[in-house]
Amino acid sequence: MSGLPLTLALRRPIEEALSRLREGSAEQCLSDHTFSNLYLFRHAHDYRYLPGDWPCISGRAYDGTRHLMPLFALQDAPVDALRLLLEGHDCLYPIPQVQADRLAPSLFRQWSSPDDADYLFDARQFASYPGRALAKKRNQVRQLLAACAPRSVPFGVEAADAARQVLQGWMTQKGKAAGEADESACLEAIAEASAFGLEGFVHFAGDLPVGFVLAQELQPGVFAMRFAKGLDSHVGIYPWMFQHFCRSFARPVAWLNFEQDMGLAGFRRSKRSYGPAALIPKLRVALRD
Repeated sequence: MSGLPLTLALRRPIEEALSRLREGSAEQCLSDHTFSNLYLFRHAHDYRYLPGDWPCISGRAYDGTRHLMPLFALQDAPVDALRLLLEGHDCLYPIPQVQADRLAPSLFRQWSSPDDADYLFDARQFASYPGRALAKKRNQVRQLLAACAPRSVPFGVEAADAARQVLQGWMTQKGKAAGEADESACLEAIAEASAFGLEGFVHFAGDLPVGFVLAQELQPGVFAMRFAKGLDSHVGIYPWMFQHFCRSFARPVAWLNFEQDMGLAGFRRSKRSYGPAALIPKLRVALRD
């Protein structure tokens, strides 16, 4: 049950299974359910692939919980098979609410942590940051536009070096050493963006790269903001980048998923400051004794 390390050779079976789980989930789609996300963070979570009749991904959550991500509809599996799979693991995770609701309470116990929940935003509010609650975002955008006239280019091979320059500047401004934060995953995402289905923009102030976003379409019109990096020297770069994405992306944008905050206070404040429409729970499920 130690499983196989995640490699690009496993992309097809894992992505096909996850695609079936995502189907029809609309804006409630979990940000975790893509191969690229698993692969990019394979080291952080020690992800392993367990093939078989009931395939899973094993890993460790940010809080250290040993979990299994089922690559099948949980309600379809026999209880005995689940019991065998769970040996050496604490729970099945992440389970969408719609799946969890189909499980018999007499057989399964469920719980969740707010640290795991995805932040879901209506893309329309980024267009103008309406209302008093988002006045600070409007002012930050005005401040950026008064200081410079940002120039944007769609992300592609020719823009990759500029994105790396932004990432290095972000690391320096945040006081991060090489390999800290999500630098390794971000560098890999920049290098393999097309293969991983990541799209976005790189933004410049004059000739200086000052920010970039890489997003992934989970469902039609629903985008997970996988990586967003901006230089603190350019106040307003983040709200402006999100606004630009919603206004200027080549396909319609209806929802943005900012993923989880991992229980980090700074992430939580930042994500909540944009006024989420909902928090999408990710259930942890285990068999009752």
